[in-house]
Amino acid sequence: MSKHHRARSGQDRSCVYDEITDKIIAELEAGHVPWVQPWQTAAAQVSLAMPRNAATRRPYSGINVLILWNAARERRFSGHSWLTYRQAFSLGGHVRKGECGTTVVYADHFVPADEKRRAYETGEEAQAVSFLKRFTLFNADQCDGLPAEIATAAPPPRPGMIEPRVEALIRATGIDFRIGGDRAFYAPVEDYVQVPPPAAYFESINWHRTALHELGHASGHSSRLNRELGGSYSTKTYAFEEMIAELCAAFCCASLGIVPTVRHADYIGSWLEVLREDNRAILRAASQANKAADYLLGFLPEMSPAGNPVGGDQEAS
Repeated sequence: MSKHHRARSGQDRSCVYDEITDKIIAELEAGHVPWVQPWQTAAAQVSLAMPRNAATRRPYSGINVLILWNAARERRFSGHSWLTYRQAFSLGGHVRKGECGTTVVYADHFVPADEKRRAYETGEEAQAVSFLKRFTLFNADQCDGLPAEIATAAPPPRPGMIEPRVEALIRATGIDFRIGGDRAFYAPVEDYVQVPPPAAYFESINWHRTALHELGHASGHSSRLNRELGGSYSTKTYAFEEMIAELCAAFCCASLGIVPTVRHADYIGSWLEVLREDNRAILRAASQANKAADYLLGFLPEMSPAGNPVGGDQEAS
């Protein structure tokens, strides 16, 4: 790869980072938190879900979740199934004429042929080159002729499935989870989560939202995902970790059928400061949050039709 091509690729990546970050900043400045109720529209209550590819059923991750949630909210789509122009055609449908797609990104790395040759000749380790590729998606609402199971939005989970699943998840993680006191926090040195009792909350579901936020912090412990958790209050490190925990909780909530909320709205100012200084911060935060959510949800036990863990202790924690 030539120096000119590498420089141009770097400029392209920076442009993508700027576009995404500027969009998130604009949303926050306007008072919209992109990961809070992004599916709520004036026309309908969209079923809570993480965005998925309609053809492969694979979920999107990281920053693409925020991009697609925001597009669903702004354009009032009724579901979270997405696909490319070619995928719509391969499924027997088509994107309607005049529809505007949503740009998402794919990040990866590769080793150029000349770098492999250099490494072979010198005996050194080959250095990979990162790249960021854009591609365009269309919501199933923008297509005609798709199979019924794709065109129809899946119904939301039954309300009775929500709280037992969160409680079962808390137990299954094995994280020291304590109920009591008058504030919610994660203590990284002692490695435990503490959340006030459900009765202390105006709405009981907020107890579960808070629990998922604090579990998001706990996922970063050195024995788990090993994130930097040592920042003191009001520092950029602290604000960045709070952003990760907020996004992690939002991703977990959406996967469990719970509408996310902002636990600490007063952090928005510090988030804006971080985003304005680093155009890659939101991508890194979303990526780390996705890893945290995947880690936590990986403990989710199989549930019975009644909403109880199969073969597990069914008493509330």
